Amino acid sequence: MSTEAVDERGDELPFRTALADTPLNWRRVVTWAMYDWGTQPYNTIIITFVFAVYLTSAPFGDLNSTTSALATATAISGLLIAVLAPVLGQSADRSGRTITVLRLLTAAMVVLSAALYFIKPSPAYLVWGLVLFGIGSLVNEIAGATYNATIEQVASGKSVGRVSGIGWGSGYVGGILSLLLIYFLFIKPEVGLFGVSAADRSNIRVSMLVCAVWTIVFTIAPLVMLKNRPPIISDGKHPGFFGAYVELWRTLVRLWRTDRPLITFLIASAVFRDGLAGVFSFGAVIAAGTFGFSPGDVIIFGAAANITAGVSTMLFGFLDDKIGARRVILISLASLAVLSSLIFILHGGGKPVFWTVGLGLTVFVGPAQSASRSYLARLIPEGKSGEVFGLYATTGRAISFLSPVFFGLAVQLGFLLRHESNAQYWGILGIAVILVAGFVVMLFVKAPALEQGASPTR
Repeated sequence: MSTEAVDERGDELPFRTALADTPLNWRRVVTWAMYDWGTQPYNTIIITFVFAVYLTSAPFGDLNSTTSALATATAISGLLIAVLAPVLGQSADRSGRTITVLRLLTAAMVVLSAALYFIKPSPAYLVWGLVLFGIGSLVNEIAGATYNATIEQVASGKSVGRVSGIGWGSGYVGGILSLLLIYFLFIKPEVGLFGVSAADRSNIRVSMLVCAVWTIVFTIAPLVMLKNRPPIISDGKHPGFFGAYVELWRTLVRLWRTDRPLITFLIASAVFRDGLAGVFSFGAVIAAGTFGFSPGDVIIFGAAANITAGVSTMLFGFLDDKIGARRVILISLASLAVLSSLIFILHGGGKPVFWTVGLGLTVFVGPAQSASRSYLARLIPEGKSGEVFGLYATTGRAISFLSPVFFGLAVQLGFLLRHESNAQYWGILGIAVILVAGFVVMLFVKAPALEQGASPTR
C-alpha cells in the first residue's frame, strides 16, 4: 500500500505518493542498481568518449561537416525525447507494463549497440552511423526515465535517498570501468585481445560489441526481479497518441492545483541539471585546452573523476535520507559554483590545480543528480511515476542549450575583455552562472512532505 502524503502541519495532501512502505532489502537494492551499472556504458562509451569521437574522425569526412551532422542528429534525438517521453511513460502507467516496456527498451539498446560494429570508417557509413546513434540516444534516454520510475519498487520515503545514490554511483563506476576495460584490452594495444587491431578501426567497432554484452550481462538480474504493476483503473478507453497529450495537459493542470512543488521542481531541476551536464561536458575541454592535459591525461582524469563521483554519490545518498534531498541539492550546487570560480581564479596554476579543484567538482555532481531523482520520487502521486519521470526527461531536454550557450558567451566575453589568445578558461564562469541560477530557483522549491519519510522502514 502507498502512504498518504502529509505536509509539515500534518495535513493530508490530495494525493497518495508512489513510494510504498517498502522494507529496505539490500539485496533488492543492489540488484536494482545493477541496471544503472549495466546501461551506463552506453553513455560513457558510445555517447561521450568513443563512438561519437569515432564518428567525427577524418575517415568520415571533414571535421566541421561531421561535427555539425552529429550535432543535428543529437538535436533531433533530443527533440523526440522531449516529445515522446511523458506520453510513453503515461502509457506504461496506464497498462501497468512498465517493466515489459523497460525490457523491450533494454533489448533495443543492446541491438543498437551491437549494430554500431558494422559502421566502417568511410563517408558512405556516416548517415547510417548517425541514424543508429540518434535512435540509440532516444531509446537510452526513455529507458532511463522508465527505469527511474521503478525506484518505487525498492525504496520507501525514508530510504529513497540512499537507494538512488547507490544506483547513480554504481552507474558512474560501471561506466568508467567498462571504458578502461575496452581502452586497455582493445584500443591502446597495437594488437589487442582476440587479435583485434586498429586496422579498419576494428578496435573501436569491437568496443561497441563489448558495450552490448556488458548491458546484457548486468541488466538480466534487475529486469527479472522487477515486476509489472496492476494497470490503472479507468473507463477502459485508451486516449490514443494525440489524446495522450490532452491527458498529459490535464495531469499538469491537476498537479499545478494540487501539488505545485512538483511542477516547480521540474522547472528548477531543468536549470541546474543543465549546469551539472556542463561540468562534465566541458571539463575535458578545459583540462586539455587550458591546463595542458594530454589525451592520456584526460582519460586518466576521467577515470578518477567518475570513481570519485560514484563513491561520493553513494555516501551522499545516506545524507539525503538524513537531511533531505533539497538540502543535498543546495549544498552541492553551492559547492560547485564556488569550485568552478576557483578554477577560473587559479587557472594559471597548471595541472595540480585542475587535479585538485576538478576532482572536487566531481564530488558534488553525482549527489546533485541522485538527490534530484530521489526528491522527485518523493513527490510523485501514485500511478504517475512513468509519466512524471517522462516529464523530468522532457524538461531537462527543453533547456539543454543553456550550458553550451553560456560557456561560449563567457569565452567570448573573456576574449573581448582581456584580448588573450586563449580565453577558454572563462567558459567555466558561464557554467557557474547556470549553477548559481539553479541554486536560486531551488531556494523557492519547498521540501517535499516525505523528505524525511512519512513511513518507517523495517
